[in-house]
Amino acid sequence: MMAEHIRIGDVAPRVQYLGDGTRVAFTYPFPIFRAEDIEVRLDGVLLNGGFTVTGAGQSEGGTVSLATPAANGSTVTLRRTLRVERSTDFQDNGILRARTLNDELDRLVATLQEQREDLSSTLRQDPAEVGGNLVLPLRGARANRMLGFDGTGNVVVLPRDSGLISAPFPGAVPFTVEDKLGEQLSARDFGATGNGVTEDGPALQAAMNAAGASGKTLLIGEGTYRTAQPLTLPGAAAGLTMRGTILYAGPAGQPALTIGDGGIARNASKQHSGLSVIRDGIGDWLDEGEIGIVLRNHDASVIEVRRVEGFTIGVRTLGDGRGFEDCTLVLGRIVNNRIGLDAHTLTAGAWNTSIRYYGGHFAVGSTVHVDKDRFGIRFSAAPGAYVAHNRHVFDGPNFELNAEGRPIAGIPFLCEVNSRSVIARGLRMEGCTGFVARHTAAAQDHVYEVAWASQGYLVEIEHTGTATRLGGVVQTLHQAAAHREATREVAATPSLRAAAIRWSATETGFERMACLSSNVSGTPVALADFAFAALDAYVMTDRGVLLTGGRGVGFVVDARGCRDFALGVDADSPRLVVMTFDAAGNLLGESAGPLVLASGQSMQWNAAARWWQGGSDMTDAGLTRLQALRLAPHVATAIIGVARISADYELRALRLNCDPRHAPALLYGLPGLRIGVRDLAADLAWDPPSIAAGGNAAVNVPLPGARPGDFAQAAFSLSTSGIVFMAQVGAQDVVTVTAWNRTGVAVDLGAGTVRARVVKA
Repeated sequence: MMAEHIRIGDVAPRVQYLGDGTRVAFTYPFPIFRAEDIEVRLDGVLLNGGFTVTGAGQSEGGTVSLATPAANGSTVTLRRTLRVERSTDFQDNGILRARTLNDELDRLVATLQEQREDLSSTLRQDPAEVGGNLVLPLRGARANRMLGFDGTGNVVVLPRDSGLISAPFPGAVPFTVEDKLGEQLSARDFGATGNGVTEDGPALQAAMNAAGASGKTLLIGEGTYRTAQPLTLPGAAAGLTMRGTILYAGPAGQPALTIGDGGIARNASKQHSGLSVIRDGIGDWLDEGEIGIVLRNHDASVIEVRRVEGFTIGVRTLGDGRGFEDCTLVLGRIVNNRIGLDAHTLTAGAWNTSIRYYGGHFAVGSTVHVDKDRFGIRFSAAPGAYVAHNRHVFDGPNFELNAEGRPIAGIPFLCEVNSRSVIARGLRMEGCTGFVARHTAAAQDHVYEVAWASQGYLVEIEHTGTATRLGGVVQTLHQAAAHREATREVAATPSLRAAAIRWSATETGFERMACLSSNVSGTPVALADFAFAALDAYVMTDRGVLLTGGRGVGFVVDARGCRDFALGVDADSPRLVVMTFDAAGNLLGESAGPLVLASGQSMQWNAAARWWQGGSDMTDAGLTRLQALRLAPHVATAIIGVARISADYELRALRLNCDPRHAPALLYGLPGLRIGVRDLAADLAWDPPSIAAGGNAAVNVPLPGARPGDFAQAAFSLSTSGIVFMAQVGAQDVVTVTAWNRTGVAVDLGAGTVRARVVKA
């Protein structure tokens, strides 16, 4: 049975489709003789490969299958183009076969159909018109001139400069009106309305395609441009300037606006400004394919993102073939997105590195997805992709994530890769979780400088169970910036419990510290009247000391050469106190003027206690945990510490630092200021009498601070062979030293000095 011969019907040899991002197969309803007879164009660009053709030789046509789906909104054109040639020749007196004759006639008809299709898009007269002259003048006559029509409608050439305009400046180059208007493309020139109601998607995409084809910058002017289709600005475009906003009402799970090409493309030296994309209603935050703006493979570009709202991911910088690097991003309002900014890589050979970011208001509304975690900035990668994102520097980002007090995470930075040297300066945390960052992999060398945090000073980096590096450091500046600069340690008591000195059966002191009372009896006026070696009413605990009954402790420092100090305290709710004295050691009170400034609170004069005290407790919630202090120039000596004011609390440790340019003395254990020491010693001149064999002689050595129960020792300045010196505290402030002659003969030591020493428990 013979196969049916191809039939050439009255079918136009051209068909066009609109890509949807998934479709790969497109039918052509006209016949072709060979697969090479069909031409495939994607957005007007002729494809030389990347597709297969079936149905050649079939009367009803066939199918063209693309290797990759046509992008959503792209135009796919299928067109028959035959080679105009004779492929056969009839022999003289030969047999004229019907099939051979039909083949030749079919090719003639097919060629005529193509010519008719081509002529339909040419400039020509209407069939109702007869005559006229539409022949072009010769090349020399029409060169550098414009083509037009005379009064009868015939072709005529006109002087080119008759339509030129120029700017009113010396040396301005004349342009035609068309050229001048074409210097920058406008979306409105392609039919975009910007009224927020009309579907502007096709017009916007046509304008973006034109910007890519011409290598020019596209302007999207004022207004709201609604689109039901995702948009793509080709990498060949010079840039995008937006004064209006794109309102995305298209399918979920796709980027609303993609800028730049993928693969090996290097979208270099671009300038995009005012980018603004909002979703028509906040998404469900479940599909990470739902992105406001995707910036692909940019290099050495300047990009300003003005506004992105309502997506799972607000902005993604993407390396998906080459990489994203050496760019500057200026960030505006990035709100109501689960992830505000995502630095992402898709392949092993594409990097995301060396980016500078300025600003950025990352916020989530108080009623938006209250049960879902949210993050300001994420560093991420697809499985097997490049993970060493490095040198990203952020200046002044602001995070208001509305997660504080809720069982969800609201964290400024999420690092899921092995990022290095991510630096964030002067960031603000409002309503966030108590972590500035969450690290889940091998991130390291990150520095987070927190200028403000509503959570107080307890801001940390969260390392999950999958983290394999200590990721970085948090620098908290809010209301204690001076504390960071106070790096020289003046004194430290890392354990109040271990530093406690049992001064007597009822009194307790502390090593290198003065004991303070808020109610000193009598008429105290000098430093020694306020700095006690020990007091009662201190209650020792397992970890520290419970301050009760107006008690306090503090370091006594020489402030003549250094006025800036910083106090760090480990206690429940401590209250800062500072006592000030002049060069003669006399108390400087309120009448001497404001003598103390603190970094996190006002200092108030307590007339009864005769000290300056903080206006509130030193707590994280009140942002007063760390306190930097400045003393007035005429303060020569100061006691800096804490005291019990309104409620008992446990004190565990104190550390005092100062400006590293100075090394002020810590005053303790001095003559006339015998505070903060366990060992007490005194000398006394003594000429013991002759001591009979087995006898003894005794002398009382005055030793202020000595108490019964102290460990006591004694020694003599001369040779004491055969004489044993013993000591005991027989009465308060007195050490009794006994010389015992253990020899069998009398011994006369002669005049010398007896030394007594006691050690507190």
